[in-house]
Amino acid sequence: MIRCLVVDDEPLALDIIADYIEKVPELSLSATTTNAIEGLGFVQQGNIDLVFLDVQMPELTGIQFLKIINGKCDVILTTAYPQYALEGYELNVTDYLLKPIAFDRFYKSVQKVIGQKNQAKNKHTFADQPQSNKVTDFIFVKTEHKIQRIDYDDIYYIEGLKDYISIFTSNERVITLQNMKRMEETLPEERFIRVHKSYIVALEKIESIERGRISLRDKIIPIGDTFKDAFYKRIGEKNS
Repeated sequence: MIRCLVVDDEPLALDIIADYIEKVPELSLSATTTNAIEGLGFVQQGNIDLVFLDVQMPELTGIQFLKIINGKCDVILTTAYPQYALEGYELNVTDYLLKPIAFDRFYKSVQKVIGQKNQAKNKHTFADQPQSNKVTDFIFVKTEHKIQRIDYDDIYYIEGLKDYISIFTSNERVITLQNMKRMEETLPEERFIRVHKSYIVALEKIESIERGRISLRDKIIPIGDTFKDAFYKRIGEKNS
């Protein structure tokens, strides 16, 4: 089953592609979103095989999206503007669908993806496995002026505030408009754990735990009552 994500700032366009996906047995709809930054989060989790991606979107264009994910999964561009076709193909998109998209053209495009994945499966080599299975050790977040890469190894802890989060790394504080739940889902659970409604910490950066508080670097972080049992169970498993 090919897990699909649809990213388009037009809700009607999302509904049309989602409906088409439901009609193809080999496809499974994982998520739809009108927010390109949220779409990046889905891809970074490694659970998406194919993205149907609009080109002209606010904050982040489809071309910028392609450059950031860098081949992590297959992409079919969906747009009303044919002038982006060449740049899309230069970035190795599987196909380019012009709106309004008819189902027969959609189905033909999907067959390319299915054929490519079947060929890769038959070769039985690591190099030819679908790129969506590759593990990344970093995330991209949108700051006020740019989209920034942050390596997992550099993260000490993450603090959630009302409308944004702060990521504290070995050498800087990065502020991004994102909620804690989405960040918690994006980060690899074997390396990070939520210990409070406002804090996620890197397990390997914990220096000590005393009286319900975590020390790491120059920060003391409280362990929330809601998260206490899961945290101490996790620590116990790591020490067993």
